[in-house]
Amino acid sequence: MSPKEVMDYAKKHSARMVDLRFLDFPGIWQHFSIPFQEFDEDAFDDGFGFDGSSIRGWMPINASDMLVIPDPDTAMMDPFTEEPTLTLIGNIVDPMTREKFSRDPRYIAQKAEDFVKFTGLGDTVFIGPEAEYFVFDDIRYDSAPHFGFHHIDSVEGIWNTGKEEKPNLGYKPRHKEGYFPVPPTDTFQDMRTEMTEIMQQVGMRIECHHHEVATAGQAEIDMRFAPLVQMGDQLMWFKYIIKNVARRHNKTATFMPKPLFGDNGSGMHTHLSIWNKGEPLFAGDRYAGLSESAMFAMGGILKHSRALCALTNPTTNSYKRLVPGYEAPVNLAYSSQNRSAALRIPMYSTSPQAKRIEIRYPDPSCNGYMAFSAMLMAAMDGIENRINPGEPLDKDIYSLSPEELKDVPSTPASLEEALEALEKDHEFLLKGDVFTQDVIDSWISYKREHEVDPIRLRPHPYEFMLYYDI
Repeated sequence: MSPKEVMDYAKKHSARMVDLRFLDFPGIWQHFSIPFQEFDEDAFDDGFGFDGSSIRGWMPINASDMLVIPDPDTAMMDPFTEEPTLTLIGNIVDPMTREKFSRDPRYIAQKAEDFVKFTGLGDTVFIGPEAEYFVFDDIRYDSAPHFGFHHIDSVEGIWNTGKEEKPNLGYKPRHKEGYFPVPPTDTFQDMRTEMTEIMQQVGMRIECHHHEVATAGQAEIDMRFAPLVQMGDQLMWFKYIIKNVARRHNKTATFMPKPLFGDNGSGMHTHLSIWNKGEPLFAGDRYAGLSESAMFAMGGILKHSRALCALTNPTTNSYKRLVPGYEAPVNLAYSSQNRSAALRIPMYSTSPQAKRIEIRYPDPSCNGYMAFSAMLMAAMDGIENRINPGEPLDKDIYSLSPEELKDVPSTPASLEEALEALEKDHEFLLKGDVFTQDVIDSWISYKREHEVDPIRLRPHPYEFMLYYDI
């Protein structure tokens, strides 16, 4: 849309407020609202000021003034506000120089798209994430010097089969058996449909929805692939809609990767392909119908996967899911169809247009703009340097002996390991100034100070089970 078209669209929908949104460094949507009568076409050039020092991972207090410039192409009426509200996603700029802010995740994604075009390899990068999530009925947690706990409950939780629910109707999916029974065992069919319909209202194309493997309301709604920056925007709408529909039903949704012990965590298998002039570059006559470029792209992703995990699996909780021998694909190998490999080539269709790489270890706690950009940059490095991905691993990796697995690298065992890998291996991210050294350094220091160290310093409740009587 042009600025004029945005204004006409807002008036057509009787907008009374304008909500401006942008992403902080860790990946949470931030916003502020202004009355519609204070908004005009000049806002798309002038922007609106705010305090950048109050945004996590951004500016010091002595250099805190920032501007958010609304992107007219992102205009959408908010589906949840009581008063009609025009929503716009913004780009962040320095008010003095008018330069785009290097730590703005959306700007990183824009530079990643521009880098691919600059190389001449392609003009479009398609991303298709499958973000899983849980819907719970109750969540309580707290931490202090002398205690720490969390307590989750769900009417679907298999642990509630013996609970007095007046009456307890049963039909609770057993651990690892939530994929995918019909109602009444699946109690969230109508809620997921409601989420899907609202996603369609805001312009998202949805392919399907279903219950996922775990008990207690794990689910997945599949978005159709879209260009990288657009998909970054859509992932934020996706989370926003799921959380708000859940709240509308007096429930709570989370994209935390591993909230439950003993059952599957939530991943975000991410499909990646590069196109040029309407033609897919990843289709060819190599393994599983891939092109030479696609093979090299997989080589780049596998080579840099341990560093990528600092961005694609960026929480300490992520590594409760990425554990060898369990459901998550921790072994850095590729295969067709085999879901136990870190990289998979889906074989649902033999069409050249369907050829893509599925990266299976990411999870939905990530900052989508940064994670998608990092995976793309690893693939581009593989293509540029013709990195051989080695031989495919078409066996069930979980059934292999330690001897058979000894030469297969794996994802990091902790966020600290992933950050150390990123420290050592990030030159591929700096190409085209997509990620800057400041972004990498700031990400690592923020994660260590605010997440790794606080977890490392606190006793875990289960340690009392193990060690109190020592």
